[in-house]
Amino acid sequence: MAEKTKTAEVSGEVKPRSVRVVLMALMIAMLLAMLDNMIIGTAMPTIVGELGGLEHLSWVVTAYTLATAASTPIWGKLGDMYGRKGSFLTSIVIFLIGSALSGMAQNMGQLIGFRAVQGLGAGGLMVGVMAIIGDLIPPRERGKYQGMMAGVMALAMIGGPLVGGTITDHMGWRWSFYINLPLGAVALAMVTAVLHLPKKKAQGKIDYLGAALLTIAITSTVLVTTWGGTEYAWGSAEIIGLIVVGIVSIAAFLFAETRAAEPVMPLHIFRSRNFTLMSVIGFLVGFAMFGGVLYLPLFQQSVQGASATNSGLLLLPMLLSMMVVSLIAGRITTSSGKYKIFPILGGALMVVGMYLLATMDTDTTRLVSGVYMAILGAGLGFLMQITMLVAQNSVDMKDMGVASSSATLFRTLGGSFGVALMGSLFTSRVTDTMSERLGPQAAQAAGSAQLDAASLAKLPEAVRDAYQHAVAAGTHSAFLLGAFIAVLGFAAAWFVKEVPLRGAGPQAAGAADGKAAPAPAESFSH
Repeated sequence: MAEKTKTAEVSGEVKPRSVRVVLMALMIAMLLAMLDNMIIGTAMPTIVGELGGLEHLSWVVTAYTLATAASTPIWGKLGDMYGRKGSFLTSIVIFLIGSALSGMAQNMGQLIGFRAVQGLGAGGLMVGVMAIIGDLIPPRERGKYQGMMAGVMALAMIGGPLVGGTITDHMGWRWSFYINLPLGAVALAMVTAVLHLPKKKAQGKIDYLGAALLTIAITSTVLVTTWGGTEYAWGSAEIIGLIVVGIVSIAAFLFAETRAAEPVMPLHIFRSRNFTLMSVIGFLVGFAMFGGVLYLPLFQQSVQGASATNSGLLLLPMLLSMMVVSLIAGRITTSSGKYKIFPILGGALMVVGMYLLATMDTDTTRLVSGVYMAILGAGLGFLMQITMLVAQNSVDMKDMGVASSSATLFRTLGGSFGVALMGSLFTSRVTDTMSERLGPQAAQAAGSAQLDAASLAKLPEAVRDAYQHAVAAGTHSAFLLGAFIAVLGFAAAWFVKEVPLRGAGPQAAGAADGKAAPAPAESFSH
């Protein structure tokens, strides 16, 4: 009974039973945003076969990623200024429009444009979910729901490739996009009917200049990490130019935010030591996680001979470990209110997990690699939701949206850097190892593409052996970099200050009234 009363205090007009319905709708929206790229990745070969435009293939993913990253902080600020519910519903509608248009695309150019529309909506989905949970459930109680969010992530990563393959084979690639429509409609209806948050009226004008400069900065950064070492050499004029544009736009953005009446990313939130540390740790977690998700299946397919069809299942040890540990950490946080130990444990396990993955070679069994993945997953489980929880607890309620969007953005950017830098190391090491074993010309012919298990079986034994050793060497370098990055996260975790989590008391009640509940006193000066 006490728990129901507590929930009611937090949720304002939302009744306790309705909170669960709202959370279900939020998880569906979160699943939409996370599942999309997983499904589309499987359908890509079929899409290219029908629409052509192989040279523009990467833009189908890049357009979506760019639009998502660039719009994330803007959605967060709009929610703070004009109300969370309206901005969240708008993002769902934009995502569904983009999905429908993508399914109707007649050529690659249209598909890229419609994917950008879809990405604009996706940027608001993740931020909306996190910020609404921040409004409805106080940090002290939020730990109980961490397992649910980790479960959605695991479901997306495991189920995405399986669902994508099944839909493409039996219904056609267009249904890879259309499948979003019924799920989105359910989320839309549930949120509209049940979620009742206080309406807000913005006091200042939208920070158009700050939004534009931030968009340019994020776009430049993502393009550098996407194109560097692949489309263009790292020292090319295009990459150098993008780096210069990024640096200049970031400097201009920081200056503009000090002058804006209602800045799109208020710089005062970074005065909180915990918020800044969680942004850094979130960046490093994204770096390690996205790199791991990319190169673990590649190692298992190329070196251990696993099938590409069930690529999502290859990550099961890591994802299950992450989900279980996240649930346990959340329960302990809820019951004790303590959380500092979790970033430290997470950082330590990430270092160990990444280092162990770096030791894998052509003789490593699937059982051994599964244990290594489980250790990395446990580290991520301690960190994934705790970083968002502490970031939200470190700001005033009025800044909940920008806090959620900033934390999400740093994790996204960390993923972009992780994939880019790990990819550059991987490619370089594979090329060098192939050249050592086969000679430059033979290496170029045999190593020009990533080969699956079926393609490898057709190669001469000497070439196959060289390729498998090259991939093992490449993953060694990539994960060694990940281990180094994880050490930085582990070091940063020790500086986190144990600030009491807001409970379902006067502060939470302030949130229900739409008032700004003060964040716990904490800054760099403490």
